[in-house]
Amino acid sequence: MDYLEIGQIVSGFRERMAKLSLFDPLYELGRKRQTDRQNKPIDFMELGLLTLLYFFEQKLMRKNKAGVKDLAQFLLKVTGIFIDLDEEGFEDLARQLIQTFRPPTGKKRDFSFMNWETGQTESVYISILKANAFDLKTNTQYYTLDDDGLELIFATKEFYMEFQLSIHQLVLRKQLEKGEFESALRQINEMRVDVEALQERMVKLEHELKRNIVSEETFTRYKELLEDIYLRLQMENEEFEELRQFVKETKDRVHAETIRQADQRPYELILRISNELEKIHGEHSILFQQSMVLKSHALSAAQESLYYTGLDSFNFDQDIGSLIFSSPLPIESMKGVLAPFLPIQETKIWSLLTVWAEQNIQEDGDGHERDDNFLEIGGDSDERRYAAAQSRLYKLLMEQLLQMMEGQGHAELKLYINLIEESNRSYLLAERSFYDFWIYLHQRSPISAHDRENQQNEAQGAWLDDLYALIGNRSLIVIEKEDKIIVNERFTIQNMLVSWGEIKNGA
Repeated sequence: MDYLEIGQIVSGFRERMAKLSLFDPLYELGRKRQTDRQNKPIDFMELGLLTLLYFFEQKLMRKNKAGVKDLAQFLLKVTGIFIDLDEEGFEDLARQLIQTFRPPTGKKRDFSFMNWETGQTESVYISILKANAFDLKTNTQYYTLDDDGLELIFATKEFYMEFQLSIHQLVLRKQLEKGEFESALRQINEMRVDVEALQERMVKLEHELKRNIVSEETFTRYKELLEDIYLRLQMENEEFEELRQFVKETKDRVHAETIRQADQRPYELILRISNELEKIHGEHSILFQQSMVLKSHALSAAQESLYYTGLDSFNFDQDIGSLIFSSPLPIESMKGVLAPFLPIQETKIWSLLTVWAEQNIQEDGDGHERDDNFLEIGGDSDERRYAAAQSRLYKLLMEQLLQMMEGQGHAELKLYINLIEESNRSYLLAERSFYDFWIYLHQRSPISAHDRENQQNEAQGAWLDDLYALIGNRSLIVIEKEDKIIVNERFTIQNMLVSWGEIKNGA
């Protein structure tokens, strides 16, 4: 019995020591001894915690580029009035801090201890910071928090509700990467609680907007608060989108792995995670839309309410009359007080520009009826462009037809359509002009350049000049066949056979 109690006491000793090992870099910083230019001691442990908070903020704000100089500027702004160092001194501090959390060798920190559960000396390896990117142009290394760094940050404080959902999103991604699907499900449940708490806060905030805005100061404060909420929800929504894609990729990978295995539980868990995450994402999207409504409509309504409240509480005798008659104001100040209540100055003048402006002159009794309609836009230019396009199309179709007839001396419309479908001009079969071309050939058969001279008054004008030029001194005969061709859902045409007729002289 005593042995069992001892075993329960020391159970999980390694995990507890691993948690304590996270603080080892901070204790190492606390043992450093360095002074500033006024010989005041510098507390490296406090600066180490500031460094962790800085990189955690960068991770929350989705900023991936933070290096030694960025950290040095942050420390200068926060501690510059207490620590007397120049910019180079702060850069040296930042470099020492980063090298403590991430050794220059790139290896993880080693923490050794006696595991009293197993009776053996063991080691754990921790990584607080990791390299994130490298800029070749400026020779700058960027860093970001590693998994152990996040755990160390979470262990230092229970974070406020504003960033609770963002923290859960970061932890959820890490759990999915490690394959801890059951823990991820619990994490999603905590995220649902966070979203519900945010919904309650948004409802309370909407009521506060309608009730508490009684001055410009409170209006400005609530406006800034709504803008912060909107930006935070926007970042969370972007993270949800990335999590959705990440879960989809994980689901595909797990599905491929479980096909060959008898245990299907990992795939069932990832399916539940995907479904639950979609539900929370939907609720959060509604919350995001609600923040946009509050930012626009509710805030505008509160501003109008503030305006009308000011009008209702305004008293002319008290606010204006007593001020004028009780206080001996100078003339200049009197004008400023009375100006808002005086009418706008109006001057009746006539302008020479009006006299010299263009006039609409129309003679009486000329017998012409006045036309007030607008002129037609386009006119002949549009017709010329259309005629040119039709001419190019008809020439192209005729060239294709003649090429098809070169070998056998005849061509069939069905085979011609098949040829067009297999070429890169299959889009022509969806155009009305293609069928107009064949209808024209059928109606004018037999077709020859000699007959074209008697058709100069046609509506087509010069469309067909190129077509007849290709025929030359020959003639084309187009004959209908019995079968019909269903080209597509829109167009159906009778099959035709095209052959050469007799040769005409050029006279």
